Amino acid sequence: MSERPPNDGWYRSQACRPLTARQVEERQFGLVKRGLDPVEVYAFLHRVAADLAVARRDLALTREENQRIKRALRSWRTHFTSDVRW
Repeated sequence: MSERPPNDGWYRSQACRPLTARQVEERQFGLVKRGLDPVEVYAFLHRVAADLAVARRDLALTREENQRIKRALRSWRTHFTSDVRW
């Protein structure tokens, strides 16, 4: 049994930016006979877009907190280890 490649074989270049919540919300689909219910599709897309927006916000807050902690640690090290001779 062979292993599946990452992303099911799809390639994503570095130039391909992640989707934004707006892109998900504004995505349009063609209508076909006997296709999916457009109301359900768009309701789901709005839910995905909202979750994506929350995840992006949380990631930004986490990155900011990470930077704040790193600055505090550098400051602490400088203050408390400046007199230590190794």
